[in-house]
This record gives sequence, structure tokens and C-alpha cells, in this order.
Amino acid sequence: MQHYWIGDFFIDLSRNQITHHNTSQTLAPKALAVLTYLAEQQGKVVSQDELLDNVWAGTVVSPNTLQRSIAQLRKALGDDGKTQVLIKTHAKKGYSLECEVCTEKVAEEPTTQVLPVDAASVDAAPVDAASVDAAPVDTAPVDTASMADGHEPVLKTAKVPVKLGAMIITLCAMFMAGFHYFSSSKPVHISVSEIRALTATDYKESGGIYSPDGQFIVFSRYSDALCINHIWAKNIETQEEFQLTKNLRVYGAHSFSSDGNKLTFITQDQCDKPITQKMCYQLVSLDFTQALSAPQSPTVLMECKNSEIRKPMWLNNNDIALLQKRSDAWKLIRYSVSQGESTPLYHLPDGSINDFDVSNDGKKIALTGFHSDGHYYIEMLTPKGEVLSSHRIEYPNSVAPHRLIYPNFSPMADQLIFSTGRRLFTVTQQGKVAEISLPLDQPIGVPVVHPQGQKMLAIKGHYDSDVVIGALDDVANMVTQTEQGAQADAYTVLHRSNVAEDSATFSPDSQLIAYISERSGDPQVWLTDGNKTRQLSSFAMDSEVFGLKWANHGGSLLVNVNRSLTRIRLDAQGDTYTFDYPIERLFQWDSVSNTALAQISINGIVKLALLNLDQLSVHVLLDSQVVWADRSADGQVVYMDKMHRFWRLASLEAQHLDALQAQGSRKRFVINNGALYGINEALQLWSYQLDTGEFTIIGAAPSNVDYLTDVNATHVLMDIKLSSKKEVVELILGG
Repeated sequence: MQHYWIGDFFIDLSRNQITHHNTSQTLAPKALAVLTYLAEQQGKVVSQDELLDNVWAGTVVSPNTLQRSIAQLRKALGDDGKTQVLIKTHAKKGYSLECEVCTEKVAEEPTTQVLPVDAASVDAAPVDAASVDAAPVDTAPVDTASMADGHEPVLKTAKVPVKLGAMIITLCAMFMAGFHYFSSSKPVHISVSEIRALTATDYKESGGIYSPDGQFIVFSRYSDALCINHIWAKNIETQEEFQLTKNLRVYGAHSFSSDGNKLTFITQDQCDKPITQKMCYQLVSLDFTQALSAPQSPTVLMECKNSEIRKPMWLNNNDIALLQKRSDAWKLIRYSVSQGESTPLYHLPDGSINDFDVSNDGKKIALTGFHSDGHYYIEMLTPKGEVLSSHRIEYPNSVAPHRLIYPNFSPMADQLIFSTGRRLFTVTQQGKVAEISLPLDQPIGVPVVHPQGQKMLAIKGHYDSDVVIGALDDVANMVTQTEQGAQADAYTVLHRSNVAEDSATFSPDSQLIAYISERSGDPQVWLTDGNKTRQLSSFAMDSEVFGLKWANHGGSLLVNVNRSLTRIRLDAQGDTYTFDYPIERLFQWDSVSNTALAQISINGIVKLALLNLDQLSVHVLLDSQVVWADRSADGQVVYMDKMHRFWRLASLEAQHLDALQAQGSRKRFVINNGALYGINEALQLWSYQLDTGEFTIIGAAPSNVDYLTDVNATHVLMDIKLSSKKEVVELILGG
């Protein structure tokens, strides 16, 4: 049967959709196949083996795959797994569908509002940093942990929810004071005469760009919890909206051809037969005019299964420039639409490109990246890749030395504009950086300037996450109870706030817990004893924190702030360790030997290394980027690669941990007291003894878990994601 009803839910297998009250959700075909098989056996208990044999016939999969499909179905049917009204779990027996199934109802195809597919059905992609936050680029100032973990990048903004009217009043007050674009000759005064919201919905919108004629904006729209989206257009004058893409996919940021007839962007999906990476990438194009009449399926121009591509931008000769990552270094390539082939455009020998932008007329390319001397440069190129100028970027004191810059062309010929979060800056083609605005109340993505220069688009929003703590005994007891039914009893929010709080870690010698919170406006280190909480650090505005670890016996913390390591004592005094390389991620710290396991960037290429903090020396352990890593007390280093496989470093070569096959996920892992703890794709918390190889499923993680951050002898700490909101706003310039 291709169509049937389960209660008030209309199941359309031809479209892979479940519709309820004129709202449709698209699910993975296998999940709907599970539902259909249960519907055919309505009221009967169907074993896991029977479901696996019939739905995945001829394919070897684990029970976790079935459990993931059941979780997707329950979410789509509003069945939370605790009450189990529709799909019931029978302990050690299987599942049953406890609802009337009807194939006789005649239902017209409903008018639907299509919602993104459940995130569990698609491995959240290594969408580049700014595919959601800054347009038209695929990279922007975001949480780079998201990049490393291979999932959707998130712009961690100051997340105090603000009514749109209050936000606009605040921004207007700040911008009406005016700000300056500093050119090489004299400053130019620009003020904002009006700020208006363009996409104020319950969905998350990002990646806004203007059409070349300035009539439309194009943006991505997806739900708070999912990474799968549609691309939409909006007529700025009439406010009419148009869904451009026909199918829900992982779509990256987009770029218009110079005539405004076509869009290009990157799509991502799980590889059918992954070899070096889980996600495969496609460069696609879409006929914009046709899509305004009816949603279209994009045309595939190029596919990459063993390399990453991001940020396509149309050039003035109808070629597309984009970044490709090979051997952990990013290079600029050019795809010829007419010839159907790609060729190298520009690369940095022994270095890596970070970001680029194309001028509105398509005649100039601005590029930032690391050279072989380890310094950060801005370069201007022709569309043929010829270098017009190359200058090292000179950071002012107000910008952290290792801050990555994602610039867009501005109305000033010699200027590019970029954001550090709550502040805006310009950088000249000669590498001079200057601040151009008063601090904002909330961070924004990189502003995108209107083709005529009198307007700018920006992305604003908030992100809300909390730290939860769970007793391991309580989590383990959930295994014998209804599936995930005891989650509320097993996990407790540490200190509820409406801002980003994460990365909690236990002190080894006291009841203190350290964590990162934005409740004071910027990411800071906070301490709690379970009752009271206090701010420990005082990092500068727009600081970025990429990990914190306790000393072996407590008393101080090592924090990776702005890609530099700082040791903070409990009296708030600190010392900074100045390495020659940016520290991308801090994984572990042994304060006795004063060594740290971290990812570092050498000429823009990320490597796993052991740092000696006393000698400020670096020992590279692995010449490639990892998703996550940790080191045991006896010095064993374990890491997870882009395929979410676990490896243990040895003197000759890394050893694959076969027992942990299919147990990895983007939710990270920790090592404590000789045991490795992780969360798999089925949201199960597990442990693995490094010495004996004993593997144990401990219990269920929260359904909205973001990361596993620490474990001690009795408790576990995790980050949970509560909400994320983004919208496109337009700044009307004057002055």
C-alpha cells in the first residue's frame, strides 16, 4: 500500500511523508518501511529480527539502526517514547502498532508546510562554519568545534531572547550614532536610518544574500533542531515568499550568477559507500526564474566523494569558484559550467586558504589564508587566479591575534567588512584592520552588502543550551525500564539559563564543576558547587573558548581562549602560554608533566599534537585533523576520525578499536580511570575498558544531547540543546 491512515496521520509512501493537520514531515524511506510493516501487522508484537529481516533484507545492520528508525517515527507521530500511545515497546520481544490502520479513507493531497526530516536520519554534515550564519559565504565566526565534529556549524550568539521590536530599537539606537568605514584616504561616515526584519518566523533562517537586481533575498530555512533545509526567496517589496528547492536536503550557502538567472550551492548527503568520509558533496545549480514558479530539483554539476568542497561563488565569466579540501589543506578551484570540468585556480604552497569573496562585478577575488611562514594574509586575485596584491594582516589590540577573518566586499573600493560577533571591522587590501561600529547587543554574522551599496543583510539570533548531570546508577537503571522513559529522572539541569552553557567538567579533588557560560554576555569560565555558581574568568568581548581542563589535583584550569592557552587559578589570576601556532581544540591536560593534548593549526593545516607547556614545544602526533581525542592517565591516546572510527595511537601505527565499530558519533567521548565513555547514534551511553576490552551499554542519553563532556566515578556531564533561533534582518544605510 502506498497510502494509508494511522489514526489522524496520513502516510504517503510515494512522497516519504507523514501528514497531520495539514503539516507534513519527510522521513527516511527505511523508517517509513518499518512503520508500514508494523501497520500490516497492526496490534501484533513484531520482533526486532523480523523487522530487520524484512525491512533491511540482504543487508547487515545493527539493532541500533532499527531503534533509530523507531525514534524517528515516534517523533513524527508525536509519540514521545514514554507514553507510547502509538508504537509500543515490548521488553525483549519487539514492537507493536497500537492504533487503527485504515486504507479506505480517501484523502486529497493536503496543502502542507514541509518540515525538515529528523536529524537522526542524516549524519549532520560538516557544513562549513558559516553556511548558516554568514552569507554568501560558507564560513563565518562560529563554533569551530562544530566544524571539527563534522556537523552543522552553529553561530553561538548571546542567547537572551529579545522581542523583535526591542531588538530593532536597540540596533537602531546603536547604528543611528553612525559608524565609519576607514578607507586608505579618509574615513567615510555611514549611519543606519532603518532596520527591518525580513524573516521573522518560528523557523531558523540563515545565509541571506541579495539577487543581483536587489529585488529578492535568498536564504535557507530549517527547523530549530534539524540540519536539513529548503532554500527560499523573498520579494523585498511585496514580502511574497517562494520555496525554491523541491526536496529537503543539506543545502549550503548560495551564490547568484551575474545575470541573476541561476543559483549555485553545495548539497551534502551520506555516502552510499563511505571510504574516507561519511558525507559526499555535490556542486549544484538551480534555475532561479523557474523556481519562482514552482520548486525545482537542482542540477548536479560535480560530485566529490573523497574530498570536501564549500562556498561556490559565480565569477563574471560564468565559471564558479569554490574551495576544495585535499590533504587537510583548502585550495581554490574553478568549475567551468560550459566544459563540465574543474581546474586549479589558486593555492598556497605549504599553507591553506581560509576564506574568499568575489566582488559584485565578478572581476576581483579577495582571499584570506595562512602562508608557509605561518602568518595570516589577505590577497587580491583576478578571476584567472593572478595575484594582484598580497599583504600580511595586521591585527589591532582589539582583535585577538589568532582570530580568523571572513571578509565580504563593502561599498568602499579598498575595504572589506567582517564581524567578530558583536563588533564590525574593515580590513583593507593592504591588511589594515579598523573597527567601524559600536558593540551590538547580540552577535551577527558577516554583513552582506546590497549590489547598489545602500543596504546590508545580517543574521541575528540566539542559541540556548544547558549542562545536565546524571548519576550513572540512575542512567543504568533506564536499561530495564521503558525505552528512554526514565530520562527525566536520570538527568538534572545544572543551572538553568536561556544562554549557551556547555563544556562542563568535574574537579578531581572537590565538588566543583567548571563550565562555559554566556550569561554575562560573552563566553566565560564559571564554577559551581551544585548550589551556587560564580564567574571565574573575565575574557575580552567576542572571545572564543575551545576547551577547558582541570589540573590533576584541582586548584586551576587550563582554558583554550582565542586559540591560546591560559591557566586560571581559583583566585581568578592566570598565566598565558604563547605558542607559535593557534590552538584549535584543547582535549586533555596533565598538570604534573604540564603537557596537553590538542589540535593545532600549522600554516592553516590542523594536526593532533602533544604540547609541552614548560618548554612551549610541540610534538605532532598525527598529521591530520580528528573529530575528537583524549589521553588516559597512563598516556594512551585515543582519537576518532571523520568516519567516527576509534583509533589508539601506537609507536608504529594507529590501532583500530574493532570493538567500538559503529559506536562513534559527533557527540564526542571522554577517558576516565582507564575507561572510554561515548554516545552512539542510537543515543546510548556506553563504556569501554582500554585494558580488558570490555564493552558495556550503560543507558540512554537525553534525546536532545549535544555532547558528552565528562564522567567521574559516579556521575556524567552532558550538553543539551534547547533552542536555536536565527533570522535575516536588513540595515538601510544613510549618511
